[in-house]
Amino acid sequence: MPKVSIILPVYNVRPYLDEALQSLTNQTLRDVEIIAVNDGSTDNSEEILKKYQEQDERVRYFNQQNQGQSATRNLALQYASGEYIYFMDSDDVIDTEALQTCYDYAEKTRADFIFFDGDIMLEEGAKPVPWDYSRTYLVEEGTRQEGKHLLNLMLDKGKHCCVVWLLFIRRDYLQRIGLNFYPSIIHEDELYTALLTLQSDNIYALKRSFVKHRVRRASTMGISYSKRNINCYLTVVDELLKFQQSPLINKYARYTLSKVFYTGHLIPRKEKFGVFLRAVKSGYLKYIGWKSAMVFWLKRN
Repeated sequence: MPKVSIILPVYNVRPYLDEALQSLTNQTLRDVEIIAVNDGSTDNSEEILKKYQEQDERVRYFNQQNQGQSATRNLALQYASGEYIYFMDSDDVIDTEALQTCYDYAEKTRADFIFFDGDIMLEEGAKPVPWDYSRTYLVEEGTRQEGKHLLNLMLDKGKHCCVVWLLFIRRDYLQRIGLNFYPSIIHEDELYTALLTLQSDNIYALKRSFVKHRVRRASTMGISYSKRNINCYLTVVDELLKFQQSPLINKYARYTLSKVFYTGHLIPRKEKFGVFLRAVKSGYLKYIGWKSAMVFWLKRN
């Protein structure tokens, strides 16, 4: 059993994949497996994966028709055998000592999962993003965090961060709660990390910044906003309310949907009617708020 299973979704990342794989194969923690899933790439990403698989027996890759990151990660999880899971984005770079440090800390604390910080790496031509990936300063390192309290704190401080590549997760915890990624949506990390957090009372922060997260011109966060973005966020709230009816989930819904619909003024007017009607029918206007609703309808791009 390897100490860490690294899960790497791959889709048309030829310019970045070699750098990402080098940062993984050069980890000081050698006892790892790298499970890459080529999600129907149309560039030569597969050739790069094949080269690394031939050079390093720890690298395995699988092919599937394009199904999105949720299906890609779920497939990789089926093959994972490590004590811990780390989800890596295939255009990011991780520090060489990151997995060894995370492993040692997780073993010491016996955490269900640990979280750490990351830095933003802007591709030339990409727009700066109005957020960062620093949040461990809000809690004490070495102090056990209860998931509901931690999520509530992050929401209150405006530092909720859903990305899975800032988490180092014990695999038997994932098996215990039976958690997979919700299929066929974008922003799938929103639902996954919320459910991961809500079901644990054994979370620890590691006050280190390990990942350089690349913001690309054509990444999920870099493409134009559309009704699909909003519909996927609505699905996240749907599923969280199915999981639990609580003041904390209501707070999460307000935190998320007010921002989503405020940004939603960017989508074409003809797309607004369907998503707004869905939100109203679901009773989510109370989460969106009147200010965001007015911006959604009235603000010009």
